[in-house]
Amino acid sequence: MMRISEPMGNHTVLIVNGPNLNLLGTRQPEVYGRETLADIESLCRAHGAALGLSVDFVQSNHEGVLIDHIHGARGRCAGLIVNAGAYTHTSIALLDALLSVDLPVVEVHLSNIHRRDEFRHHSFIAKAARGMICGFGGHGYRLALDALVNIIGET
Repeated sequence: MMRISEPMGNHTVLIVNGPNLNLLGTRQPEVYGRETLADIESLCRAHGAALGLSVDFVQSNHEGVLIDHIHGARGRCAGLIVNAGAYTHTSIALLDALLSVDLPVVEVHLSNIHRRDEFRHHSFIAKAARGMICGFGGHGYRLALDALVNIIGET
C-alpha cells in the first residue's frame, strides 16, 4: 500500500457527498446498502490516516453548498473524492467547479450506475475525474482513497 510521505506538503483530501446521501442506511438499502454516511466517514478517516492523509468529509443536499466546498479546496487540499449523488447526471455547475480548482478528482458511487436506469449512465462529473469507482458500496471510498494517494504520489 502506497503512503504519502511527510515531506510532500499538503495531505488533505476533501470528500464531497451530494443529495440524499445523508439517508444512507435507511434509503433503498437494497441499492445503497445498510452502511450509514457516518460509517463511511469513519472508514475514510481511518483509511486516510493509514495512508498519511487528512480527510475532510462533507455532505449537502444543496448544489451551491457543494460548489462552495469544492471552491474552498483550491490551494488547501491535495485532491478530491466526489460522490455527487443525482447531481452526477444533471449538474454542469459541479463539473465547472471541479474543473476550476485544478485538483485531481476521483468519482465514486455506491451502486453501479451502469446497471441502473439509463439516465444514470451519463456522468457530467466524469469529465473532471481521473477515474470512476462504482458498485462497491462504502468500500468504493476506500478504493478511491487508494487511487487518489497514487495520483498525488505521481506529482
